[in-house]
Parts: sequence; structure tokens; C-alpha cells
Amino acid sequence: MVARAVTIFHHEERQASCRLQPFPPPCDPADDLCCITTTFQYLQTSGWYWGSISANEAREVLQKRSEGTFLMRDSSHPQFMLALSVKTRCGPTSIRIKYCRGSFWLDSISPGLPHLQSFPDVLSLIQNYTASGHTKQRQRSNDIHPQTKPDPTKHTDSDSGVPDSGVPLELVRPLHKPEAFSSLQHLTRLAINRHTKCPDHLPLPKPLLHYLQDYPFHI
Repeated sequence: MVARAVTIFHHEERQASCRLQPFPPPCDPADDLCCITTTFQYLQTSGWYWGSISANEAREVLQKRSEGTFLMRDSSHPQFMLALSVKTRCGPTSIRIKYCRGSFWLDSISPGLPHLQSFPDVLSLIQNYTASGHTKQRQRSNDIHPQTKPDPTKHTDSDSGVPDSGVPLELVRPLHKPEAFSSLQHLTRLAINRHTKCPDHLPLPKPLLHYLQDYPFHI
């Protein structure tokens, strides 16, 4: 699988913000609750949501894994819900996930991507960056070198493992929790979703179609 690659620039002291218009329409808390609840339901089903582990714990788990291995966890920053921890070519690092008004996106700044794409749930975000068939983008990312390599002696327990530096982000495979064994049904669902974009058109009984719709992702 070839991963979609972008360059992530971490700003550890960066405050949370939302891309809002000067006078945005009023927000319905019920919509936020529904969106956030759906995302956490997907994450619990995925098997690679590690809950409240710290950035240092995620770093230790990913340290000996191959480049592109990732997991999702709770953010240690009080203004963020989630953080993506991933093994990059410079070592493990973490990127906060921003949320505002029904949309999730990476808390990052890239000169080439001034406005990172937002998604209705975190699983769609992650699946976007693990999409296959982007050899050209991967090759281009291999020419990008981080401005600063992470120094293990200066690592702190935060959601930004590489402060103020550019790091190629390549998501290849999720790291499942040891106790989160995927059922045969779930593995079958992932295989079906991986090979069709319209599973609801398959000649399957309605209960099976509903099961596919409960987790419409292939990661």
C-alpha cells in the first residue's frame, strides 16, 4: 500500500482555533454531540484507538515499529480531544486533531497546504491519508527533509513530538491494541469495504448491509 504524504509542521504552543466566518451561524450542541459520539463509536470499533495513553507511552509503543505505523489516542492538551501518534522517518511523533462545527482536521501548518482538508469524522480523515495509489506524492515527499530531527533527550510528554519542524506524514498501517482482537466478521467487513465503494448495492441480506454501514471504512 502506498500512503498519501503531506508535510506536517508542529507548533507545540499553538492555541486551538476554528476557521470561522466573522459572524458564524449559531452552533447546535446536539449536532456536535452526534458528530463526536459517532467518531468515538467508529474509533472503539477500529481496534487502534488506544484511549488515554500519554505521548511518551505512544512513543515507546511505536519506537520499534516500521515507518508509517500509527495509532489514535486521547490528547493530553485540554483543548483537544484526540491526537494521532505515528512513526515517521525521524521517529515517533504526535499530531493533534482539531474539531470545530462538525469537522475534524490535522492541527498542522504546511506552506503547500494552507488549508488542510476537513472531514466529518476522524476515521474519514485517517483513511484519506492512508489512501493507496499516490506514488507520485510519496516520491515527492521523499525529497522533503525535516528541519529538525527529534532529540530523545529533550522529548516531553506532549502532543507535538517534533516542535517547530517539518515532518513527512505517511500513514501506512494502524497499530491495534493487544487486547483489541478483531472479529472475523469485522475483518470480512474491512475486506469488503476495501474492494467496493458501494457495499449497499451488494446482494446481501439487510442485516449484513446494516453491519457494513456501521463501519464504512477499510482500516
